[in-house]
Amino acid sequence: MSWETKNYSILLVEDNKLNQTVVKFTLKRYGYLIDVANNGIEAIEMFKQGDYDFILMDIMMPEMDGLDATKAIRNLENGKKIPIIALTADIMIANEEKCLENGMNAHIAKPFEIDNLFKVLKSLDL
Repeated sequence: MSWETKNYSILLVEDNKLNQTVVKFTLKRYGYLIDVANNGIEAIEMFKQGDYDFILMDIMMPEMDGLDATKAIRNLENGKKIPIIALTADIMIANEEKCLENGMNAHIAKPFEIDNLFKVLKSLDL
């Protein structure tokens, strides 16, 4: 079974309702199971309760941004190895490096394209 057809369980952390809808619709077409957190605080609580294959994490969110949420998840015992992929409209190299420095495994630019996710999943051996 390839990453294109595996039934991944994904935690999508995204505050924008339109982006939530687009990403959920795109991923569900491939059989992926999606839970949505609206901010970093929700993401941490949902991660503690759930069993996810990876996290798609927006960077700019109210209440708690994606960088702080990633750091908090990495401090949890079961959060050390979960792949966290940054989703951001800001594709500057400096921001990609900031994501990686703060514990994220990869970076995908918005607007979300499924082929980019497949490339990242392949590079992470998922």
